[in-house]
Amino acid sequence: MSHSLSQSETFENHNIQNFQEGKFLTSFQKKALQKSLQGDLQPEYRRRIEIMLLADVGKSQSQICEIIGCSQEMARYWIGLAEAGLAHKWNERPIGRPKIVNDQYLDRLKELVSHSPRDYGYAFTYWTAQWLSKHLANEFNIQISDRHINRLLKQMGLSTKRKSSQPPETDQTKDAGITIGDLQSNSEPNFHWSLNLIQTNK
Repeated sequence: MSHSLSQSETFENHNIQNFQEGKFLTSFQKKALQKSLQGDLQPEYRRRIEIMLLADVGKSQSQICEIIGCSQEMARYWIGLAEAGLAHKWNERPIGRPKIVNDQYLDRLKELVSHSPRDYGYAFTYWTAQWLSKHLANEFNIQISDRHINRLLKQMGLSTKRKSSQPPETDQTKDAGITIGDLQSNSEPNFHWSLNLIQTNK
């Protein structure tokens, strides 16, 4: 309890309410988040809101982790949502640990794979099973192995691997493009000369 209180005091020292214009949030979003903070929130929900508000006033990911006391992954995710204009989703992802992988988890996995990791604040371009596992563990608070993630993707007909649009071109393939079949196409044809007896009428 004291740890949560100290985090809250540290956050309040930054006077978030004094900033009228932020980097990502609209004034309406900011007021809604600040109002939510005044309620009796679970610590996890409170951290989500604080991350987005601090990011909105220009705090870096590492600064936010130090202020809030959260993981880099958690900060990165909620900063990404703030940048995407999805701050209102702070209370849509459950905190409790699901007993099994449910439909909501699978739908979210499918959604993540269909978008670039950059859309969620990551620096890399393509998902790996490891990062999908970390990201979903942050949202759903359930740990799933990389191998299990790949199995789930396979069941849905999805994959983190890029599909090559065409096979790589080899040197032999390039050389095979040269043809000489037509080089002598204009050579003289063989004419069968025949002696035509021209009979003249007397």
